[in-house]
Amino acid sequence: MADVEFRYSDLLPTGKDDTPYRLITTEGVEEIEVDGRKFLKVDPEAIRTLTAEAMKDINQYLRPAHLKQLRKIIDDPEASGNDRFVALDLLKNVNISAGGILPMCQDTGTAIVMGKKSEGVLTGSDDAETVSRGVFDAYTKLNLRYSQLAPLTTYEEKNTGSNLPAQVEIYSTTEGENGPEYKFLFMAKGGGSANKSFLFQETKAILNPDRILTFLDEKIRSLGTAACPPYHLAVVIGGTSAEFALKTAKYASAHYLDNLPTEGSMSAHGFRDTDLEEKVFELTQSFGIGAQFGGKYFCHDVRVVRLPRHGASCPVAIAVSCSADRQALGKITRDGVFLEQLETDPAQYMPDAGMAEEISAGEVVDIDLNQPMPEILRTLSQHPVKTRLSLTGPMVVARDIAHAKIKERLDAGEEMPDYMKNHPVYYAGPAKTPEGMASGSFGPTTAGRMDSYVEQFQAAGGSMVMLAKGNRSKVVADACGTYGGFYLGSIGGPAARLAQDCIKSVEVLEYPELGMEAVWKIEVENFPAFIVVDGEGNDFFTDPSGTTTVPLSGIRVRSKER
Repeated sequence: MADVEFRYSDLLPTGKDDTPYRLITTEGVEEIEVDGRKFLKVDPEAIRTLTAEAMKDINQYLRPAHLKQLRKIIDDPEASGNDRFVALDLLKNVNISAGGILPMCQDTGTAIVMGKKSEGVLTGSDDAETVSRGVFDAYTKLNLRYSQLAPLTTYEEKNTGSNLPAQVEIYSTTEGENGPEYKFLFMAKGGGSANKSFLFQETKAILNPDRILTFLDEKIRSLGTAACPPYHLAVVIGGTSAEFALKTAKYASAHYLDNLPTEGSMSAHGFRDTDLEEKVFELTQSFGIGAQFGGKYFCHDVRVVRLPRHGASCPVAIAVSCSADRQALGKITRDGVFLEQLETDPAQYMPDAGMAEEISAGEVVDIDLNQPMPEILRTLSQHPVKTRLSLTGPMVVARDIAHAKIKERLDAGEEMPDYMKNHPVYYAGPAKTPEGMASGSFGPTTAGRMDSYVEQFQAAGGSMVMLAKGNRSKVVADACGTYGGFYLGSIGGPAARLAQDCIKSVEVLEYPELGMEAVWKIEVENFPAFIVVDGEGNDFFTDPSGTTTVPLSGIRVRSKER
C-alpha cells in the first residue's frame, strides 16, 4: 500500500473577516499573562451585553448589502411591477423598524448563537447560560414576540414567556492572528424560513451538470413563497453527515461562508462553486414566481457549497434566509466588544417620491369588510386571481392552536363560532404592542400550516375568506371551488409597516391564555392583498393560465379565459 500523506483542513475555512464592526464597550475585557502566555479574560456580562445588543439590532436593521439588493429590484427595468411593489414595501418596512420600536417581522424568531472561542479565552462561566441571559434581556425588554414552546408531555406544551430556550453552540478554535478572541454569529430564525430547510439523501448519480440542475429546478420551485422571498438561497452538495450538510446550508444562507475557497483540494475542505451559483440563480429567475406574486426576483442571490462525503452517501441540503435577513457577526478581542455594523439609515435606499408613487399605482380593488360575508364573497367573485386588493374593516386573527381548538369543537358536534363565519380570518400572531400604538408588528404567517382545516371549516360556514402568506396545497383550491371561498395573499415580510399604517385596533376575542396564538379581532385600513385562490378553485400559483402581465406602472393581469 502506497504511503498516504497526512492532510488536515478545517471543513469550512471561512477566510479573512472583512466585516465592518462597531464598538459596543471596552468594559469586561482584559488581557493577562500567565507563564509568558497571553490570555483574554472576558467578564460574562460582556457576552450578555453583546448578545442582547445583537438580538435588538438584527430585529430592527438589515445589512447594507441586503438593502442594495432590494433597491436593485426597483431599478431593474426587467423586474415585474409586482417585484418592484414588494421590494418597495419591504424598504418601507425596514425604514419603520429602524426607528427602534417595531421589529421588522412579527415572528422575531428562535435565537440562534454560534460561538468560536479561542483556547486562550477565559470566562469562568457557562457561556451558553450567559448567552441565554442576553437573549432573555432582549426579548423581555423589547417589543419582540415569544414563540418558544416548552414540551410538558409528548402532546402538551406551553409558551415559555421569554422566547427561551435559545439554540447556543460554542466551538473551540485556535487563536487568531492578534491573539485570543471570541467570535459569534447571531441569528433570529423565524418559523417560515426555518421550515424551508430540506435534506435530500441522493447518490453519485446526481453529480453531473445536467442532473443537478434538473434536481434543483424541481426542489427549489417547491420552496414556494411561504418564507417571504426574495430569498438568499443556499445549496449544499455533500457532507460528512446529514446534520452537517443542513447546518452548512444555514450558515451559507446567512452569507457566513462567503469567503470560502472557490476550488477544492485533497485536503477535502468545503468550497464555493461560483459557476453553479450563477446557473442556479438564472434558474430561479426563470420560474416566474418572483418576489411572492410573479416576476423575476424569487432570489436575491444563491450560494452553492460543495462538501466532502462518504462514498455511499450524498446528502443535498437546501436552506433560505428570508426578506427579514436577520443575522450579525460579533467578536470580543483585547480591544473590546464589537458587533457588526448594520444599516441604521435605510432611507437612503428608498426611491424618490415620484418613482415610489409610480410603483404603488395601478388598478386596486377596494374591499369593504364591514359588509356581510355573502356581500364580501360576491364582490371578490367579480375579479380574477392575481387581482390586487385594498382591505378595510374588521378581521379575526387565528392561527395553529386556535384552529386546532375550533376543530375539536366541530368534531364534538358544536357549531362553528360566529366570528369565523362573519369575518375574514387572518393567519397571524402579533409581536408585543408598543406603548401608544394600536398594534405590535403583525405580519402574516404561513398559510400552508392551516390547509388541513379548510375543507371542514368551510363546510361549517367558516374560513370563507382567508388571508395569509405563501402558496397552498390543492385541498384548499378544491375546498374553495366547492364552497365558494377565497384565499387572499398578503405580502410576507412588512409586519412593521402593516402595524403602523394598516392596523387600527386589536382586541382579544377568545383564548387569551394562548398569548400571541389567541383569537383576535382587528380593524384594518387599506391593507394590501391579492386574490390567490378564487371561489372557482383557480390558484395563482398552479393555474396554467396565460402569462401574467405586470406593467411597471402597477399590477394588472391577464386572467384565465372563461
